[in-house]
Amino acid sequence: MHISVLLNESIDSLNLKENGIYVDATLGYAGHSSEILKRIKRGHLFAFDQDQQAINASRKKLSEISNNFTIIKSNFVHLKEKLLELGITQVDGILFDLGVSSPQLDEKERGFSYHYNAKLDMRMDQDSNFSAYDVVNTYSEKDLANIIFRYGEEKYASSIAKNIVKARMSQPIETTFDLVEIIKKSMPEKAKRDKHPARKTFQAIRIEVNHELDILESSMKDALSILKVGGILSVITFHSLEDRIVKNVLKEATTIDNMVKGLPNIPTEYLPDYELVNKKAILPSKEELELNNRSRSAKLRIVKRIK
Repeated sequence: MHISVLLNESIDSLNLKENGIYVDATLGYAGHSSEILKRIKRGHLFAFDQDQQAINASRKKLSEISNNFTIIKSNFVHLKEKLLELGITQVDGILFDLGVSSPQLDEKERGFSYHYNAKLDMRMDQDSNFSAYDVVNTYSEKDLANIIFRYGEEKYASSIAKNIVKARMSQPIETTFDLVEIIKKSMPEKAKRDKHPARKTFQAIRIEVNHELDILESSMKDALSILKVGGILSVITFHSLEDRIVKNVLKEATTIDNMVKGLPNIPTEYLPDYELVNKKAILPSKEELELNNRSRSAKLRIVKRIK
């Protein structure tokens, strides 16, 4: 079962209007979308996802609430153009929940989890023909080490990459457990004690397979550009790399230009179009952390268009 992280905080942050137009850029299993749809009796919700399984489940769930929604099977990198195709140029609020949904992790055949033995997959979009198997079995040692270090912040990246290449010389690395065994052999005993040794490497490969960080910055900027004045962008991140990108984009959008900073009367046209709603990221409550361990790394950042 999927439990939406920071559900109340993120829904409240959108300041939902009954007749507003809202976008859930990461539909998943409709946890956030359901709550939005309940509150916009005369508005409309546009929801994006590339996982057909999630779309099918969510369509059923949302239909029981109302018909004021449109699901778009696409990655959120195409958010602006897909909305434009539907005649939507401005919206009242946009929500991004950048976490992997629990059903994707829990369905062992999807190959996202190091807890289950399955074919190496990790595709969010099941129609894509590029999977974790391709990354693990075709990337050079140097590229593997770079990805594991950069996207997983794994300090044993070089050793893991070296052992992956060595192992696949005798036969392809087919399953999640094959990969887990290689990772374990690449680390000293003390590094395996606190958290699962494969956690960071699996994160890195998942990010690479789905181009998660490549598309994030441009998607954030597109989202900001289609907000109405008074509109809200809320973003939930789950690891430091994502959070850094989001934080930097929002900082750039809400900072006064250095050329005019400090002037007693700054002309309106030089003031930023956006302001941060919360200076610091909102974190899950103690109660939420007790209920849902997967929320432990979540951060919510909110920005509002002011002109």
